[in-house]
Amino acid sequence: MKRNKTITALLVLASMMSAMGSMNAQAQKREAPDWRKLHYLSEEEMNTPVRRHSLNFTESPAPTEAPRFVAEFEPMQGVTIRYPLGIPLALVKTLADNCQVYCIVQQSQQSTARSRFSNAGVNMDRVTFVNANSDSYWVRDYGPWYIFAGKTPAIVDNVYNRPRYNDDAIPSAFATFWGIPLYSMNLVHTGGNMMEDGRGHAVSDNLVVRENGNDEADVRKKMLDYLGIDNYHITIDPQNDYIAHVDCWGKYLAPDKILIAKLPKTDSRYENYESVANYFATTNCCWGYPYKVYRVEEPGGSVVAPYTNSLILNKHVYVPMGSNSTYNERALEVYREAMPGYEVTGVYNTSGSIQWLNTDALHCRTRGVMDFGMLYVDHRNVLFGTQECGDSIAVTSKFIAYSGKPLKEDSLLVYYSIDNGPYQTAHMRATGEPDEYVGYIKGYHQASEVDYYVFGADESGHRYQQPVFGELDPHHFTVNITFIRGDVNGDGDVNISDVTALIDLLLDSTINNPAADCNQDGDISISDVTVLIDYVLSGTWN
Repeated sequence: MKRNKTITALLVLASMMSAMGSMNAQAQKREAPDWRKLHYLSEEEMNTPVRRHSLNFTESPAPTEAPRFVAEFEPMQGVTIRYPLGIPLALVKTLADNCQVYCIVQQSQQSTARSRFSNAGVNMDRVTFVNANSDSYWVRDYGPWYIFAGKTPAIVDNVYNRPRYNDDAIPSAFATFWGIPLYSMNLVHTGGNMMEDGRGHAVSDNLVVRENGNDEADVRKKMLDYLGIDNYHITIDPQNDYIAHVDCWGKYLAPDKILIAKLPKTDSRYENYESVANYFATTNCCWGYPYKVYRVEEPGGSVVAPYTNSLILNKHVYVPMGSNSTYNERALEVYREAMPGYEVTGVYNTSGSIQWLNTDALHCRTRGVMDFGMLYVDHRNVLFGTQECGDSIAVTSKFIAYSGKPLKEDSLLVYYSIDNGPYQTAHMRATGEPDEYVGYIKGYHQASEVDYYVFGADESGHRYQQPVFGELDPHHFTVNITFIRGDVNGDGDVNISDVTALIDLLLDSTINNPAADCNQDGDISISDVTVLIDYVLSGTWN
């Protein structure tokens, strides 16, 4: 009997110790500090409501002048990071070689940051410390959204969708730092789920609707009023992960180019990605034709391949590298194909707790600072497809010098090439409309293939072109075949020069030009020359 009681007591004690051990383990799991502050919400944050950084916050009026939300691929004066770092120290050096680095840092940590940067060979003349408290290094998500309100640089501040109140106050801190207007927009949002083309189009996945009471109409109105977004593409989240950020699966590379990740068919999300890619391939960009969709292959599953989470900074692209070298090289080649003339660099990060993840990489931890004095070339009515044949084709563009300096009137040009010939230039002249100029492409013929781009410069030294790739990837159109009888050279008139052109055509029997059938007998022969000469002399067809 005593033995049975002893065994029972031991079993009860073992059970109690096991339960206590389990409780201790759970307590340790709950209480263990998340030093990296994972990109997703911690347990504490899940139980903390999102609110403004100030309880006295009220939404400000929207800009009274038309806002323009600047794209990542436009000119940047610098890039914002945060210390303690979420990127490799070597990358800070690389970024400082490109432009000014604005580093958010607590004043008490500034000397440490300066010492680390200096010891790593960072050009300290290219580093500006902005003293402010912050909670995390995801500056893409909480950092300033830069706009032009009319021609004035400004910042739009949204409600950051994380209960991190120091982070949420950063846009206001930068508005004070720059001395520029701040517009407060009462919309829950995050920078990682926002990409814009600088011309009124933008993309987010439907997280933005869910986080704002499922009121899509209000979301769209605020995006228009505060940011000038009048064509807002709200898609599914093909990644189907906790983060629901567009930069984890897609990226604008230019106003007409978008990069979408591609997963193997064996991945359960394959159809989601194909659906989004097809949406953009069949949807018009701001220039009136469907997006050019580039696909970057990822292995799928849990293999790290965060290729869309890249940073475009002026003429450089920094691409976070994954764990598969073959896919890494393919990703770099896709960027080089899509962005000719850019320097594309792969960035590795094996720095322990801050290494790249599929849901958190380079783009998440950096944010460009737009060039407040940029020159904006806004050629909206892009010529593409087939254009009517006439004596000239007009190219109209706005040139906006945000620097406030005059435009260089002799440097507002249309560069164009006809049938792969050498580039020619046409000077652009003011139309009388604000900031608007027009130039004319001439010298083409029916069925000619024409490449062109628009270039401008101002007295501040700023220069820009559209497309930014210039002659490496210009705008393109074909001249329509709408022939005039006898207009063999396709200049819109019939005269003696067409006789010469007809003779040349007869000598090259491989060329077929319906306008050369002057006697309309269904064939082109020497008799057409006689008929054409008679017309030129008399002005009447026989």
